[in-house]
Amino acid sequence: MTSSQIQAVHVVGGGLAGSEAAWQLAENGVPVVLHEMRPSRATAAHKTGDYAELVCSNSFRSDDKEHNAVGLLHEEMRRLGSLIMRAADANQVPAGGALAVDRDGFSAAVSQALAAHPLIEHARGEVAVPADDWDSVIVATGPLTSPDLAASIRARTGEDALAFFDAIAPIVHRESIDMSQAWFQSRYDKAGPGGSGADYINCPMTREQYDAFVEALLAGDKTDFKDWESSTPYFDGCLPVEVMAERGRETLRHGPMKPFGLTNPHAPGVRPYAVVQLRQDNKLGTLYNMVGFQTKLKHGEQVRVFRAIPGLQNAEFARLGGLHRNTFINSPKLLDAHLRLKANPAWRFAGQITGCEGYVESAAVGLMAGRFAAAERRGETLDPPPPTTAHGALLAHITGGHIETIDAGPSSFQPMNVNFGLFPPLAAPAPYDPEDARKFGRGSAKNMAKKSALSARALDDLARWSGARQARRSDGKLDQPRLMEKIE
Repeated sequence: MTSSQIQAVHVVGGGLAGSEAAWQLAENGVPVVLHEMRPSRATAAHKTGDYAELVCSNSFRSDDKEHNAVGLLHEEMRRLGSLIMRAADANQVPAGGALAVDRDGFSAAVSQALAAHPLIEHARGEVAVPADDWDSVIVATGPLTSPDLAASIRARTGEDALAFFDAIAPIVHRESIDMSQAWFQSRYDKAGPGGSGADYINCPMTREQYDAFVEALLAGDKTDFKDWESSTPYFDGCLPVEVMAERGRETLRHGPMKPFGLTNPHAPGVRPYAVVQLRQDNKLGTLYNMVGFQTKLKHGEQVRVFRAIPGLQNAEFARLGGLHRNTFINSPKLLDAHLRLKANPAWRFAGQITGCEGYVESAAVGLMAGRFAAAERRGETLDPPPPTTAHGALLAHITGGHIETIDAGPSSFQPMNVNFGLFPPLAAPAPYDPEDARKFGRGSAKNMAKKSALSARALDDLARWSGARQARRSDGKLDQPRLMEKIE
């Protein structure tokens, strides 16, 4: 089938995710109509009408592909022919071990590549409602989705598209919690649906520790609101923990930190004055979120204040808390494994609107959405990448790796950066270099070896998925791979 015989896919949104999705479609021989409302309709954050404009930081974070999950995602994207990574590498500026870019040069490189591609048509203007005759659409409009399109999404999904100050709770790596101080127990040993009666990790506080903790919360340095966020109200269901503390010293102790119904096996007969609870956050059981601890403390302050909690003194955070205006959907409930809307498979979603967090993650989800849509247009089947890869782990979290709990409200799904806590554990502990143990300490050496082994496994599995896959056409016959270029 030639490109002229294939109907175009419509991509709505020219940010990092939409730009990458359009590029992947076009590079795989599928015509694209790329819709971007700027500059005819501006947003409160963007300054230009260019594609892939960076509105916040110019950093893509760590480029360490061996010991950092986002660096691994960089490498996977490079191997899969990412336009975003090509433009970032070509416009890199000094930033130590991070990949930072000249923001104007980066956006110009993406815009020029998309403008020059013969299979990409450019449509400027707002898309309030995707047309009924668009039988394949990728919505990649990000956290600043226009109100009209957000209303259209709500009408189509039957769920609210969330747009408020979203105060996000920190998430801790399970293995970094000190269980000699913490313990597993549900309040009053209650076993809810799917629970055992010991579903939370509990960290106890004495009165003195609680008072010092409240003081630290109140004194901690907080994130300032951006001008374009100032009119968005808090969501009542997730007030920042420090805002609750401002309402009275005992508020937290009678809210998320209430000690009732809990018995500390490490101190029999002694009731904790307050308790911090952590709840399992992913199906693998490798990540736990701090219940009720949404926060607008700056990241450095969060590490300092939260490591004062007994049991969390050595906590490693998969994600720190945050506070920002956001628009995202309840993806685990609404999307299938190929990022299609279950209620209307003609619509796919990509980027931050799916519940990923960060420039690179948004572009990576756009990459996969573009490839899924391209395969579908060509009558082929493209399985998601293995969950052992960075792309696969991120997709698994978005489309099914999150778990719902009875007391979490309509949905406790929250945006997430890629991190090693999303990856399936290794089959066996990775051996570590004794020299590293002498140099960095045994714990650090073991952690470095584990991350290195996870990264090596990911790249091996990506190579097998990409290089050995044969696309199965809708007529049941095998066709030679066309969507996935061979990894060098």
